[in-house]
Amino acid sequence: MSTMQIPATQTAPTIGFVSLGCPKALVDSERILTRLRAEGYRLTDRYETADLVVINTCGFIEAAVEESMEAIDEALRENGRVIVTGCLGAEAERVRERFPGLLAVTGPHAYEAVMAAVHEVLPPVHDPRESLVPPEGLRLTPRHYAYLKISEGCNHRCSFCIIPRLRGDLVSRPIGEVMGEAERLVAAGVRELLVVSQDTSAYGVDVRYRTGFWGGRPLRTRLLELARALGTLGAWVRLHYVYPYPHVDELVPLMAEGRILPYLDVPLQHASPRILRSMRRPAASERMLERIRRWRELCPDLVLRSTFIVGYPGETDEDFERLLDFLEAARLDRVGAFVYSPVEGAPANALPDPVPDDVAQERLEALMSLQAGISAERLAARMGSRTRVLVDAHDETGSLARSAGEAPEVDGVVRIEGARLPVGEFVEVEITGHDDHDLWARPLE
Repeated sequence: MSTMQIPATQTAPTIGFVSLGCPKALVDSERILTRLRAEGYRLTDRYETADLVVINTCGFIEAAVEESMEAIDEALRENGRVIVTGCLGAEAERVRERFPGLLAVTGPHAYEAVMAAVHEVLPPVHDPRESLVPPEGLRLTPRHYAYLKISEGCNHRCSFCIIPRLRGDLVSRPIGEVMGEAERLVAAGVRELLVVSQDTSAYGVDVRYRTGFWGGRPLRTRLLELARALGTLGAWVRLHYVYPYPHVDELVPLMAEGRILPYLDVPLQHASPRILRSMRRPAASERMLERIRRWRELCPDLVLRSTFIVGYPGETDEDFERLLDFLEAARLDRVGAFVYSPVEGAPANALPDPVPDDVAQERLEALMSLQAGISAERLAARMGSRTRVLVDAHDETGSLARSAGEAPEVDGVVRIEGARLPVGEFVEVEITGHDDHDLWARPLE
């Protein structure tokens, strides 16, 4: 396909955009979209009306890679002019080998490269009326919540992961810049800030926790100080991807005091010391249980979420039983799990003793069955309690909301039947029912 420049007209060019992957990639998409609108480009969700299509891809596991490849194939068939960016874009040769007709391929958070590729094909037509964007930028989430990305990259070298190769080592955003963005979001009506990065706990490590400034006041570039400052803005603050460093313990008192939500998303991955060492992860599961016990003593309302991998190379029946025993003891509120999938370029691919697919699938089903009972038990303990929820949407039965214990997209919801409550507003409710994942509630006058 030729990359010949399309002649400019008085009508602003139109860009189609496809965003795949995790919340961190979603933030990248929002930044690119904001730049496009700031330069006057129109946006569309239809291939046939787009002058070109930008696809922000995911490349974390092979299933995500294939989803991205299918999206690229569809866009090329339906439109023909496609720019690829994101994590899969870091594997440019692999992408171009399959799709030689792409206009450009760039890596993750390569905003300037994406814009340069767009400019080469579709020069912007400046129109002050079209170039205005809100100060908080464009977002792909509902108006009332937003992801706040605080860093790029990761310093860990987990054997199953290629994120550092795709996104590089940790680079923390200046704390004044993060707080400024958070202020703009809250001023625009955001009621919940979801703090994300590849390793949220490591925020500031790369700059040795240097002192920045916010509102003329000094503020250390460290997660505790950031969480404390975010807690003054009047919005819910929810922490995701919190690697369990010792200093995470310092966050729990903030939760107990109501400054940030009593919710921790801690990616533990496994509980067998042998498997954790093979994964190049912390291997002291007994110590983790003790920390969970202390956290709950400090903050009884704390909700804990984690993710686990089953069927990792070399995982024995004993290793898997160790994981089940951990879940029994930890009583985590929310758990996500998936079967190990080889990722091209990951060191774990060379490990011996792969687990047969049928065995890995059986283990996944056993784990999720166990956890369903634990989650139901944790939800049952909330029966009759009164809580504050944030209304997300309506369905045919009433309103869908979330309490402090539910993050959007990954956790259950609070169903308020027979009431169409205002979306984006906080409501006080009483919990009246539950299943393995969701809660039912009635609004309080």
